[in-house]
Amino acid sequence: MAEIITKELNKKFGDFTAVSNTNLKINNGEFFVLLGPSGCGKTTTLRMIAGLELPTSGNIFLDSEDVTFLRASQRDIAFVFQLFALYPHMNVEKNIGYPLKTQRVARSEIKRRVKEVAKMLHLEHILKSKVSGLSGGDRQRVALGRAIIRRPKAFLMDEPLGALDAEFRELMCSELKKLHTDIDATTIYVTHDQNEAMSMGDRIGVMDKGVILQADDPLTLYNKPRTMFVANFIGSPAMNFLPIHTGISRGCKSVNINGYSLSVPECHEASTSDFNYLGVRPENIVIADNNRDGFQGTVFGVEYLGVRKIITVDTAVGRVKVRSANNLAVKINDTVNLKFNSKSIILFNSDDGRAIRSEFIS
Repeated sequence: MAEIITKELNKKFGDFTAVSNTNLKINNGEFFVLLGPSGCGKTTTLRMIAGLELPTSGNIFLDSEDVTFLRASQRDIAFVFQLFALYPHMNVEKNIGYPLKTQRVARSEIKRRVKEVAKMLHLEHILKSKVSGLSGGDRQRVALGRAIIRRPKAFLMDEPLGALDAEFRELMCSELKKLHTDIDATTIYVTHDQNEAMSMGDRIGVMDKGVILQADDPLTLYNKPRTMFVANFIGSPAMNFLPIHTGISRGCKSVNINGYSLSVPECHEASTSDFNYLGVRPENIVIADNNRDGFQGTVFGVEYLGVRKIITVDTAVGRVKVRSANNLAVKINDTVNLKFNSKSIILFNSDDGRAIRSEFIS
C-alpha cells in the first residue's frame, strides 16, 4: 500500500477558503479518519487527494510520488462514495468486476477476483442479483467490492455509511475495520459522526473551517484535546466548560470559580486573556456524599443509559454534566455537591480556544 502526504494544501472557491494549509502524513496501512461538521473542508480535502479537485496551492504525495496535478485515473486510488454510485442495470458480479473490464483484464481473471472479493464481503449468494433490489447494507458491500478488486494503493471513503440506518451502520463499522486489517490497506475515511471515527480510526484528524486542529489517536484526542472545539466535538456528552474570570499565570496550581478554589495540573505557560475556561469530562466529576465544601448545584435532569446515567446539574456558573453509575440515588431538584478529578482538568484560553500547556497536556 502507500504513504500519503499533503504539504501546505489549500483550496479556494472564489473568496471562500475551503481548506487552509493542510499538512498531513498518513502512514502506510493506516486507517485515518477526517472528522468534522458539515462544511469544514474534509470532503474537499479527500477529493483533492483523489484527484477530483485541483488544489489552489500545495502538494500531494502518494508513495513518495508527487501526484498533485495527476488525473484521478493516474493515482491508483479507489474512491467509495456515500451514495454507492452503482450501475443499476448490472448484477452484483458485473458491478464488482467492471473496473477490471475497463482495464481489459482477461475474463477468467476477472471471474476469479470477483469470487475472491465476494467471499471476503459475504456476497457470494447474491452475485447474480440486480443491485436495484438489494438492501442498503448489501449495496454498500458491492461498492466496497468494486473498489477493492482494483487492489489500489489507497482507499478514500466519503461518508460511505451515511445513507444506512443505525443497525447497519454499527455492523458495517466493524466490517470495514476488519476489511481494512485483512487487506492491509491505507485508508482515509471522512465522517461527521464521532462514534464512527472513534471506533474505527487508528488516528483522527479533527477539522473546522478548513483547518485540521488536531490529528491524534482516539485516546489522546479524547483525554488531551488541544482546543475547545476538539474537546466539545469529541465525547458524548461533550466536555464541560466552566468560566474563570481571571488570568492564569505560569506555574499556577489552582483556580477560583465563583469563590470555589479548585486544584489543577501545574500550568507550564500563562494564559493570553483575563477570561478563560476550565474543561473537565463528565466522568471526571463525582457527586460527593456529605461534602458541603464541594462545588454545589441543583439536579436539573437525569438520563438513564444502561449501566450509566447522565446527571445534569445547574450551578452558579452554568450547567454541568456528570457521568455516574446507574445506582446513584439522585432526583430532579436535589441539591448536590460536585468533586472534580483535578489531575484531568484542562485550562483553555478564551481568545483562541487553545489549551494551556500543563503537567496534564503538553
